[in-house]
Amino acid sequence: MPLNLAIMYGSVRAERQGIKAARFMLKTCQTRGHTATLIDPLLYPIPFLDKMFKEYARGEAPQYLQRVADLIIPADGYIIVSGEYNHTIPPALSNVLDHFLEEYFQKPSAIVCYSAGAFGGVRAAMTLRAMLAELGMSSIPSLFPIPHVQDAFQEDGTPTDQKFHQKAREFFEELEWYAHALKQARAHHCPRSESSTQSLT
Repeated sequence: MPLNLAIMYGSVRAERQGIKAARFMLKTCQTRGHTATLIDPLLYPIPFLDKMFKEYARGEAPQYLQRVADLIIPADGYIIVSGEYNHTIPPALSNVLDHFLEEYFQKPSAIVCYSAGAFGGVRAAMTLRAMLAELGMSSIPSLFPIPHVQDAFQEDGTPTDQKFHQKAREFFEELEWYAHALKQARAHHCPRSESSTQSLT
């Protein structure tokens, strides 16, 4: 069954290469019959975190923050596409993620990590795993690491090596399993805890 997926990308650098990986994920989602939207911080320039989305009165959130919320809230799962900056994640990605909390609860995430070198951004992915779990959208067991991202895709997201299609199929099958299972579970019961619903300070 089709899912509604949000792809969250974090780089705003002038010569960013990871956007090609994000486009590959978007095209793969669509090929598999899902509704998907790419949340690119250059297209959705939300402000630095002052108040979380939930802290604004209805209709008073900044325009771009509301637009991002309209994509995040109905999503069945999230694909996080992250580079590795000093062994952690890009600041623009952290800023987007931190604006929301309950909106993510009991939904799965999947990590696509990349780097210009041979390790594919996996050190950032370890940081991201902990963060996503704290946000209430724990990541699926598999990662999708992309080494030498600058050579891995054409500008439109077409992979230069066909092995990426097979890797993506396995990755998406796992994400889809979790997304469908949690969607069914959310229809019956969604636990909340006091500690997880408090605002960032």
